[in-house]
Amino acid sequence: MEDIHIEGSKGVYIVPTVHFDAKTGICEISGESFLEETARFYNPLIEWIKSYVKDASHIQFIFKLTYFNTSTSKWILSILNELKMFEKNGGKAEIKWYYHEEDLDMRDDIQDYVVDTGLSIQLLPFE
Repeated sequence: MEDIHIEGSKGVYIVPTVHFDAKTGICEISGESFLEETARFYNPLIEWIKSYVKDASHIQFIFKLTYFNTSTSKWILSILNELKMFEKNGGKAEIKWYYHEEDLDMRDDIQDYVVDTGLSIQLLPFE
């Protein structure tokens, strides 16, 4: 299984940085996500997760997003739902989400994901 490495970029649209490590099971999405074609960007990430968890017992997912648009939020929910399914099938998903403490909207969004998925998400302030 191949790692995924996407370097974030800013232009008309903003692409987040992505590092999914097949050897360690550590997956990180960071930066900002403001994309026009979110399905084209996020669907391969979800397919990677589905493939990875078939033979894994543990995955660690780290979000360090400082901004994401509405269409991205739907794909984040899809990622979290895949992780929830992994847990239902006996796997261990460790999820950490870093956010700026003064960003109450982001904190509310994260807490909404907890409610929507039933996952335990560790909220951590950026240092």
